[in-house]
Amino acid sequence: MKIDRLIGILSILLQKDKITSQELANKFEVSRRTILRDVDALSMAGIPIISEKGQGGGISIMEGYKVDRTVLSSEDMKAILTGLQSLDSVSGTNRYRQLMEKISMDDSAAINVDNHIIVDLSNWDKSAVSDKIELIKAAMEQNAKIAFHYFSQNGENWRKIEPYHLVFQWSDWYVWGYCTKREEYRMFKLMRMTELTLTDEKNSDRIVPEYICKKQWDNIGGIEAVVKFDDSVKWRIIDEFGADFLKYNEKGEMIVTITRSSIPALFQYVLSFGDKAEIIAPMEYRQNFAKFLKKMQKKYEM
Repeated sequence: MKIDRLIGILSILLQKDKITSQELANKFEVSRRTILRDVDALSMAGIPIISEKGQGGGISIMEGYKVDRTVLSSEDMKAILTGLQSLDSVSGTNRYRQLMEKISMDDSAAINVDNHIIVDLSNWDKSAVSDKIELIKAAMEQNAKIAFHYFSQNGENWRKIEPYHLVFQWSDWYVWGYCTKREEYRMFKLMRMTELTLTDEKNSDRIVPEYICKKQWDNIGGIEAVVKFDDSVKWRIIDEFGADFLKYNEKGEMIVTITRSSIPALFQYVLSFGDKAEIIAPMEYRQNFAKFLKKMQKKYEM
């Protein structure tokens, strides 16, 4: 992608006093003419690039503009590599790792040594989201809308949105954008999408608000319930909410206040614990849950 190459060229110029266009072409596996166009693009973006012809010439950045190359230590480079590798875990390629190796003018092998941190953002079925991520990225670059069939707790329907951000939250990938059906900005889970397509329709000329991270269940109509949990599932409560979230009543029983977007969402969550969870309050939710369980039991009566 051109933007990756431009970032790579700029990074090299900030690290190296001078480099020839042919060296850059070899490094990024493109023609020398392509590199010269990229250099012109960087110049038009306001980067003070100097090109010297002849023997001993090359491409460089005006003295005084460069940053101290020691600003990025080997530990900094390892941290950047870890982040780029995490993106490769989703795409199923080594594109970002290769980019890192290209923009590092030192021995790239040194970056890999003793890097004990691994970030894997892929789910169990990597292909289920990687292709969608690439298509949505293409849509954002082309300023185009996407269309897809979407499944939610409220049913299923067709949606068309203007995508503005790919978001990794709550251990899943989402796309955030303007929904033409609801006429507002919404978040959509990639795993719930089918028949995703890139349309020929361009996004509207609008002022896009800043994306603000919110909890998945933090929305209008959210409900709360007090749930008692068996100590055998303490690990899961800590895993989902943190150790500070644990509370105990006078009997020493583990009590947690759960917030969910709706009653069905609450019931589904409590059911996921089997007989290790019990709704304590409010009484209305407890009674409705009991009716729900009886209705469920009838399905299994012989």
